[in-house]
Amino acid sequence: MPLKATGNSEGPLSLERLCSSYVEKKPAIRERLREFEEVGRVGDDARFLEELAFCIFAAGTSARQGMQCVEKVRPILLTGDREELREALRGQRFYNVRSGFLHATREYLKECCDLRLKEKLFGFEDPQERRDWLALNPRIVGIGMKEASHYLRNVGFKGYAILDKHILRGLHELGVLDTPNPPGKPDRYREIETKLHAFSREVGIDADELDLLLWSERTGEILK
Repeated sequence: MPLKATGNSEGPLSLERLCSSYVEKKPAIRERLREFEEVGRVGDDARFLEELAFCIFAAGTSARQGMQCVEKVRPILLTGDREELREALRGQRFYNVRSGFLHATREYLKECCDLRLKEKLFGFEDPQERRDWLALNPRIVGIGMKEASHYLRNVGFKGYAILDKHILRGLHELGVLDTPNPPGKPDRYREIETKLHAFSREVGIDADELDLLLWSERTGEILK
């Protein structure tokens, strides 16, 4: 369930407001991050695949839409064929395309690691290689740099910035970025992520906490 976060979501974001909100929201933000870490510790491969499905479904829509779609496919997530997944999602936005993404990705994961996704991810020593395997792999469809970062955060990995429109807008208003435009290429994504990390050190807010803080300033929630 989402953790409610009070605070003004309108108007330009100032550093003063950001720091004040952090004091208020820090306990809820840290609790949410602990929940993600718990998934990484105790979640099985089915849970890791479910979280990947969530990110495929949420991309370009919303976290709530992603969660609704996961609920619909959960009973057939590991076994459903392309048509069964499609029918389970019928009525949801982009149900035809997203069911295809999930099916193609799941079948590839069967080939490459026998769906032992947790073991595969923890086997990477380089955090960038871990994300690039997800984001730049042509056989893992529906997942780009932002979605891969989102997924890795949700299964307990740290240090990945989820550069959606809310984060980019907040960083722009705070003067960290010259433009709120989304990064078009992986190198640009990494460049903005580096700036977020540098800003987090300047203001004394952990980068993972800062990501959730910026998101909550626009949405009013500390969600996925």
